[in-house]
This record gives sequence, structure tokens and C-alpha cells, in this order.
Amino acid sequence: MAVGTKVNAQQALIKHELSYAKRGLGWGILSGATWGLDGVLLTIAGFMAPFWLESYSLAMVIVACLASAAMHDLFAGGWVALYNTFTGRWREYGRSLKTKPGKIVLMGALMGGPVGMGGYLIGLNLAGATYALSISAIYPALGAILGVFILKERITPRVWFGIIACMIGAFIVSFSPPEGTDAYPYFYAGIFFSLLPAIGWACEGVISTYGMDMVDSDIALGMREAFSGLVLLIIVVPIAGFLLGAGLAGWNIFGGAFAAGAPMLWVAAAGLSGGLSYVAWYKALNMTGVGRAMAFNVTYALWSIPFGLLFAAIGLYEYTVTTQAVIGAAIITFGTILVVANPKELLKLRN
Repeated sequence: MAVGTKVNAQQALIKHELSYAKRGLGWGILSGATWGLDGVLLTIAGFMAPFWLESYSLAMVIVACLASAAMHDLFAGGWVALYNTFTGRWREYGRSLKTKPGKIVLMGALMGGPVGMGGYLIGLNLAGATYALSISAIYPALGAILGVFILKERITPRVWFGIIACMIGAFIVSFSPPEGTDAYPYFYAGIFFSLLPAIGWACEGVISTYGMDMVDSDIALGMREAFSGLVLLIIVVPIAGFLLGAGLAGWNIFGGAFAAGAPMLWVAAAGLSGGLSYVAWYKALNMTGVGRAMAFNVTYALWSIPFGLLFAAIGLYEYTVTTQAVIGAAIITFGTILVVANPKELLKLRN
């Protein structure tokens, strides 16, 4: 009888662990889907005044994108702060900011926010959601390469194959712009700027590895988003404006988006989707492991395609994607999965 009870207890534990891991896979899929949606929503907002006017020069477009990036991260930080307040953890912000790991999280945010998110928004507006998302999705491959030099990690043949696949996929995606549209006259500049989030997010991952282990993930996320938004708005936007000859136009665009209402609401919705993506991402990391979580998260480039087609069908913005871009996005996704995990192990939840 005691043996039978022990077996039943073990079976119940295994069943519970499998259920927990399956929910983790669900969170991983949600993180990819919501980040793909985030990119599409930001692209829609990016084609609304004052973020976009026909008279804008390339310099003005870049400044407007940086203002949009600041607004996005501030909204995302606000949504996450509400979530943390609702769950009774708002006091952790002050405590975490006083610690060394908390400061490391903010250092990582400088790479992930101003560099990563700033370049990401410029890429979205100049090249389109699917193209920018696809190029940015190679960040795990760049992170693996950085890990060799900074963390002294070793790259296995599988990871090297994945990195090469990412490079091939990126070339395929960036070879030619969307067909049948003149909405992206600066397409190749957009592809270049889309490399910045790949670099920024890879560096952020390496820098934040220590800090994220010592600070509650949702608190770290709230700190990261709010700090990124503030740095973008207070420092990056005006400096970029003066360097590009646009003065304080970025601040005017930021305020104008609030006054206009609609573009601000679209960015707020994108911030909500982006914040949810990060929350889901961290839950997936905890419940199913880094490899599986990242493998499902990086599918965001593919998710942007159905979301883009859906919003285009509704008539909210002009979206086209070439077969070549879809193939390239799929290759990048496959390559990234090879970088972060063994594909045979992704759905194998039993030990």
C-alpha cells in the first residue's frame, strides 16, 4: 500500500511538472505573438501624423521614430508598473534600484533601449514590420558570438550552423524591398537600422545576465522600460535632433502625438503588447527553460505576417510582403532556434 502511494505521488508530481512546462510553452508562444503584434501596431502609428508627414526628410523621420520609441517604452514601463502594483510589488522598485544588480539592469537597458529600441523603431518605419523584425531576430546569434569574447563561452557546431543560417536568412530578407508600394523609399537604410536592435539586445542580454538573476524579473522589466523611455526622451531625442539639424522637433512630435490622440493610443496599445510580451517571456524562461522560451519568442518575425495582413485587410495601413521575405524570415527563425536550443528537445518535456 505504501509503495502504491509512493508511485501515485510520483506520477502526480510528474503530471504537475509536465503541466507546468506546457504552460511555459504557451507563455513562450504568447511572447512571440505579442512582440510581432507590437511591431505591426508601432508601424501603423508610425504612418500617422505627427510621426509621419510627406514633407519629412530622412532626418525628421529618424527623430520622429526616436520620439515614438521613447513613448513606447514609457507606456510599456507604465503598464508593467501597474501590473507590479496590482501584484503588491511596487516597493521593490526602490529596493532594487539601490542594489548593484539593479544598476546592472539599468546599464543593460541603455543598450536594449536607446540603441535597440531606437534602431528598431527606425527600422520598422523605413523597412516595414516583417523586414525589421526578421533582421532584429538574429540577436541570439550575435549574443552567442559576444558570449565567446565576453563570457568565454564555446560555440558548438549546431550553434555555428544556426548563426550561418541567420546570416543567409538576413541576406534573403534584405535583398529587395516590398513589391507594389512606394511607402518605403529608405528601405535599405531601414535594414541597416534594424541591425541595431540585434546588436543592442544581444549586448543587453550579456550585460544583464548577472542583474536579472538577482532582481525580480518583472521589477527588472519595469525598471528597464521606464529607464529606457526616459533616456530616449530626455537625452537621445534632443541630441539626435540637434545632430540631424532638426533641433527640438522630436519633443514637439512627442507632444503632438498626445495632442492628436490616435497615434498616442496606437503606441499605448503597442506598449501594452510589448510589455505583455516581456512578462510572458520571463514566465516562459522560468517555467520551461531558456532554450525553449527563446526558441518560441523569436518566432515574432513570422507572427508579424498574419497580423500585418489582418490590419491591411481592415484598411488601417498598407502592408505587402514578398515570398522571398517570408522564406528569409523562416530561415532566420530556424537558425535562431538552432542557436538557442536543440530542436529535438524543444517539445520533449520529460526528463
